Amino acid sequence: MPSLTLLRHAKSSWDDTVTRDFDRPLNTRGRRAAVVVGTWMKREGLAFDHIVASPAVRVIETLEGVIEGYGQPIAPDWDKRIYLASSATLLDLVREFPVDCEHALMVGHNPGLEDLVLGLVAETGGSPLRGEVEAKYPTAAVAVLRWDGGWADAREGGATLDRFVRPRDLAEGLGPDD
Repeated sequence: MPSLTLLRHAKSSWDDTVTRDFDRPLNTRGRRAAVVVGTWMKREGLAFDHIVASPAVRVIETLEGVIEGYGQPIAPDWDKRIYLASSATLLDLVREFPVDCEHALMVGHNPGLEDLVLGLVAETGGSPLRGEVEAKYPTAAVAVLRWDGGWADAREGGATLDRFVRPRDLAEGLGPDD
């Protein structure tokens, strides 16, 4: 049974004067959230044998913070197809994961990640956490999904949502009103 961990990039800075959206960096809260999430991932025993990530600056910086909190290197395959991808494109990527991979991490953007979770997890019976994802999949949030079969068997409504954690669940000062 594969497990797919989906991490949305941490909070980026809209104040930065970069020309392209692709180049937007994290803000201070985002950098802190990335470290906190990495610490949580380590504490929860999450480990990955396949990692794919958008090469956008805010994703790169998110992973730098996650690595700091996780305490071990995380070496992703950078894939431009993840940048602002639809859930259909993300699902195609998941179905391409190596057959021998059991635990994958995908780091990217919304609305694709949120839509992927909502598509893979059934509205009833998939997890009581699904409603939290539906309400909002904020920056630096982590969702962990599982389903029977392999990566090619990922299908609509076929997954369970084991975990959904937001930075505000892990540390004060990382919520939307903080």
